[in-house]
Amino acid sequence: MPELFAYTDGACSGNPGPGGWGALLIARDGDTVVKERELKGGAPDTTNNQMELMAAISALEALERPSTLTLVTDSSYVMDGLTKWIFGWKKNGWKTAAKKPVKNVELWKQLDAANQRHDVTWEWVKGHAGHPENERADELARAGMEPFKKKK
Repeated sequence: MPELFAYTDGACSGNPGPGGWGALLIARDGDTVVKERELKGGAPDTTNNQMELMAAISALEALERPSTLTLVTDSSYVMDGLTKWIFGWKKNGWKTAAKKPVKNVELWKQLDAANQRHDVTWEWVKGHAGHPENERADELARAGMEPFKKKK
């Protein structure tokens, strides 16, 4: 049975500004890539964090049936939000420890629901550090942003 990996990234030109997200889904049997799928999208007025969240949401929602996978992100915001902070947010009615509303709450709820459909191992990698699949996810995110950038 092949192992499934999702590599996700978000990009923004200005923050807020036009943004894009990218996800690279790879099924591997050992070192052999069995199947690969690229996803990308964007928005005209968004933030980097929103695009990082959309990349992870899109990767998980693209899977047609509950799956076991490793999701690799370079966003500590997404990683920490889903593996640490979300439990307190939910307990506190989607408020932070400082009793403020959680930013991007609708995206967090969407990611939480998508995450619960699957058995996900979350992994963080340093961005822009030569990790080949992370670099490809970044290229997809920048391509997803391109239609929303103002032409000069």
